[in-house]
Amino acid sequence: MNFVENVKNFMLKGLTPKGIAKKLAGDNPILNNLVSMAENGDEKGIEKFAMNVMKEQGMDFEKEFTEFMKNFNW
Repeated sequence: MNFVENVKNFMLKGLTPKGIAKKLAGDNPILNNLVSMAENGDEKGIEKFAMNVMKEQGMDFEKEFTEFMKNFNW
C-alpha cells in the first residue's frame, strides 16, 4: 500500500490529521519528535528541523522556502 492509500484509509477510519501524523510516524523517534513539536506549537523547532534536513540534502532552505511560498501568492 502506498502513502496516499494509507492516508485515505486513515481518513475513512475517522482519524484527524493529528492522528494520521502519529500513525504514520509509528515508532520513528525523529518523526515522533517532529509531531510533538507541532502539537506544542514549536514553530522554531520545526523550522530548524527542516533547515537541517535540507542542509543535509545540499539544499538552501531560504531559497526553497521562497519558491514554495510563491505557490500560495503570499
